[in-house]
Amino acid sequence: MRVLVVKMSSLGDVIHTLPALSDAAQALPGICFDWVVEEAFAEVPAWHPAVDRVIPIAIRRWRKRPLKSFRGPEWRRARTALRRHHYDAVIDAQGLLKSALVARQVRATRYGMDRHSVRERLATSFYHHKIQVPREMHAVERIRLLFARALNYRLPPGPGDYGVRGNLAPPGREIPPGLLFFHGTARAEKLWPEAHWIELAKLATEQGYAVWLPWGSAQERERAQRIASASGQGSTVQVLPRLDLLGLSGMLLQVSAAVAVDTGLGHLSAALDVPTVSLYGPTRISLIGAYGSNQVHVQSPLGVADTSDPLAMMRSITAAAVWRELQTILPGLNQPGSGGAAEA
Repeated sequence: MRVLVVKMSSLGDVIHTLPALSDAAQALPGICFDWVVEEAFAEVPAWHPAVDRVIPIAIRRWRKRPLKSFRGPEWRRARTALRRHHYDAVIDAQGLLKSALVARQVRATRYGMDRHSVRERLATSFYHHKIQVPREMHAVERIRLLFARALNYRLPPGPGDYGVRGNLAPPGREIPPGLLFFHGTARAEKLWPEAHWIELAKLATEQGYAVWLPWGSAQERERAQRIASASGQGSTVQVLPRLDLLGLSGMLLQVSAAVAVDTGLGHLSAALDVPTVSLYGPTRISLIGAYGSNQVHVQSPLGVADTSDPLAMMRSITAAAVWRELQTILPGLNQPGSGGAAEA
């Protein structure tokens, strides 16, 4: 059985879809998936053992020049790739008009959420089967239920399994016990103040942990450099070179824990079962928070009712509070020789 999955973006949403593939592979031995995904995230689906073929697509780039792009060779190649195989089913796991239009390019039975469940109701016009999925469920559980109902199998009990950690290997070189700080996000209201990152870095290095600061843009690199410089800890707080998703995954497989703002990289950390403290302002954690074991959510003490000043919400999360939560998930904190750091 071959199924086409349409889930193009963003990084967190792509990662949220992985457990549904694990469920289907367990329930339907021999099933394989092809996956349509934005080119920026094309690495991720390939990590799952049930994925046979990844079909990169560039709608984010093409929509800047739609008339030229959708009449051009890139779109023609993408449409040819979509029609290369016969599919037993197509599942639009995104529920947007753009994803439904991509799914429509395939001559197969199309499944998606119904008008009460989907993000954009017009998308349902292109589905043959419209599936009801409760809105007040975590995104991972919603997609798991969508797949189970579309492919007609019983949803396995217990939490979902991303199914990717075993397919990834850490880099050959070993690194000292340390923390990865995901400080960057595309949305300014989700940023945690630099002063808080600096204070947290100092708390970590005082306990013997190294700190690594990744970045994905010039602005994030400059922030990382300021954090490293102000921490005053020399080589124990380091700005990483620019890494792709595979490179970041390799780092995650080696670190003791991670700290993340509300960003797709925090979901990547959860998918790899890395102990992570995630920081949230007005985000509804029960619906889209980091999903998995060893995940700690720290929400602003101001709560989610008043979202008039999200920056104030993020400022209200203190470094001391984050460090307290980190101590609950850091392995071997009281055993310096076992890969952790000494207790203060």
